[in-house]
Amino acid sequence: MRLFDPHVHMYCRLTDDYESMALCGITTLVEPAFWLGTERTHPESFYDYFEHITVFEQKRAAKYGINHYQCIGVNPKDAENLEVTLPTLEGMRHFFDRPSVVGVGEIGLNENTANEMIGLEKQLELSQELKLPALVHTPHVDKRTGVQMIADLIKSKSWNNDLILIDHITEETIDIVRDLGVWVGMTVYPNTKLSPQRAVAMFERYGPEKMMVNSSVDWGESDPLSVPKCVRLMRMEGWTESDIERFVWRNPIEFWGQSGRLSETPDMP
Repeated sequence: MRLFDPHVHMYCRLTDDYESMALCGITTLVEPAFWLGTERTHPESFYDYFEHITVFEQKRAAKYGINHYQCIGVNPKDAENLEVTLPTLEGMRHFFDRPSVVGVGEIGLNENTANEMIGLEKQLELSQELKLPALVHTPHVDKRTGVQMIADLIKSKSWNNDLILIDHITEETIDIVRDLGVWVGMTVYPNTKLSPQRAVAMFERYGPEKMMVNSSVDWGESDPLSVPKCVRLMRMEGWTESDIERFVWRNPIEFWGQSGRLSETPDMP
């Protein structure tokens, strides 16, 4: 079975992680734009980073047989300074012409501020304009408030919600996003997000419709094998291969495939 990790930050990882992921069956991933540990002070620093993930990281992944796709955007941890964010949004547009760029992201909220909401709205509007999927980050602190803010924004618009994936969803927020008709991302990440057991339990409770799981590996304590570990748990619990495949392959392919830029299809073995 092929596996798809729909949210990883390989800029932060070693080549050993690519090898481990490949050996565990991950053949496809999406790398959304990320925060680099310190706030950027110039739009040009974003552009250099976008160049890196769309060129160098794609080549690095290919050495291990992994198809690497990317999202472009201003991460919520960088979005507070509108004097940098707004010019960056205009200057980054040409990156969406690259065939491996499948969406807008990672965008969303970090501290639930008014400026972050401006950056989120403008980037969701860009996603809709380009007809590309958008990956929306939900905050680690006061998550329910942030998710409700995002939900209220989406409800106020006449957007195509099939193009929106709201990520890092937990038990306290899943009902809010399910009612929107958007896609739901669950992040298996030690300590601060979900365990494999909690992610699989939510999948079982809510069903497979518009649900997927990711590792969101980054600078922190994170596990590039989170998706394979969910597969192992589901097999141990007696899930059918078809249901597992939907969770870790067909659903992420269907979502990101809306870009028209994936070489894979949902029904590929």
